[in-house]
Amino acid sequence: MAAAAATPPSPAPHVPVLLRPLLAAVAPVRGTWLDGTLGAGGYARGLLDAGAEHVIGVDQDPLAIEMAQDWGAEYGDRLSLVQGNFAQLDSYADALDGVVLDLGVSSMQLDRPERGFSFQKDGPLDMRMSQQGPTAADLVNQTPEARLADILFLYGEERASRRIARAIVRARTEAPFETTGALAAIVERCLPRPKPGQVHPATRTFQAIRIAVNDEYRALVDGLEAAERALVPGGRLAVVTFHSIEDRIVKRFFQDRAGHGGGGSRHAPEAAAKPAQFTLPSRKPIAADADELDANPRARSARLRMGIRTDAPPGTSDRTALGLPLLAGER
Repeated sequence: MAAAAATPPSPAPHVPVLLRPLLAAVAPVRGTWLDGTLGAGGYARGLLDAGAEHVIGVDQDPLAIEMAQDWGAEYGDRLSLVQGNFAQLDSYADALDGVVLDLGVSSMQLDRPERGFSFQKDGPLDMRMSQQGPTAADLVNQTPEARLADILFLYGEERASRRIARAIVRARTEAPFETTGALAAIVERCLPRPKPGQVHPATRTFQAIRIAVNDEYRALVDGLEAAERALVPGGRLAVVTFHSIEDRIVKRFFQDRAGHGGGGSRHAPEAAAKPAQFTLPSRKPIAADADELDANPRARSARLRMGIRTDAPPGTSDRTALGLPLLAGER
């Protein structure tokens, strides 16, 4: 989109969270890595500087690929760029020594009002990471009220989902939603004024709509399975999450693949043991320390989970058991 290209990038468009503990956890860094959420390149650069021989940077946002042409020049052929979705990462490379995924939306996207991800500044109601397909405005203006309420509740954990969906449907009969400001204003009128320290009332609604527009939860499970197929034995899969639903999916995926999914009961006998596709250095996630929180408040909700690939054949996932939120009619 021409408008996106015309906006000059900020001096520090994205600060990668948990980069230092990630590099420490996977040290020594060597071989070929895939950064499935390239963004402004923080993880890719960190891996290359730490000793990775080759990094494949994948992002569905064409702006991220465009920006990487400049900063990536210093790494020469050690960096390869792919515009695509990490859900298909095993079609871009195999025999990987590591995969890193930094989930959610980047500061680079949030800071550009013309991308429509943020309620902080008014802009077109877009939210498409790939800049292709239906927009957030299409979803908000066309989705039936009951399904819209389910999206807000299941994807954003918004307890006032029905009230907000009802207000959106009522408002769109008078004029369609076109801007982030118009949507945020409707949501604000549905909820109490936030107390000091609380998040903006529209936070959960915008999260839910962004996730629905980009089909993020389904892509996450597909990406975890694709990484499992692409990693060599001993390869590392590192995933940074920012909210509870993402973290639950990643946690349960690693638990299942490491054989820690539960031991049955007298009502449901324990399933036969199956080969583990991953070993877990720790069952607990890594969180930001005080120094990182002081330097980058965005890291407050971030959690890093990691698994080490075994030589067992890749498996399949029960998406309901992983906690993947499913709308009516989905499987």
